[in-house]
Amino acid sequence: QVQLVESGGGLVQPGGSLRLSCAASGLMSVGWFRQAPGKEREGVSCISRSGGSPNYGDSVKGRFTISRDNSKNTVYLQMDSLKPEDTAVYYCAATAIFANRCTLRRGDYVYWGQGTQVTVSS
Repeated sequence: QVQLVESGGGLVQPGGSLRLSCAASGLMSVGWFRQAPGKEREGVSCISRSGGSPNYGDSVKGRFTISRDNSKNTVYLQMDSLKPEDTAVYYCAATAIFANRCTLRRGDYVYWGQGTQVTVSS
């Protein structure tokens, strides 16, 4: 059974930064998704199991950076220049169906973490 545990969420002022971590029990492609109240869950970023081929949603390009340390089975999401509209519960998800790429489609991911709250507010 694959387990995913997110950490690093919290309250930050607009323009600030946070780094989310996702500890995974297996080596797979990992995606970050977020869901704000009353909105659909959207893809934020993803990274292949080798660490290549990262993808980003249009709303976070140039502000968020995804990376991974396979020696620690951990994927990171560095979030800079945060905006109030980034406020959401952030989830990491994993899938083994891709060899060396990833997507931002929810349906491609099998395993999900419990989520961590990110609030951007002054």
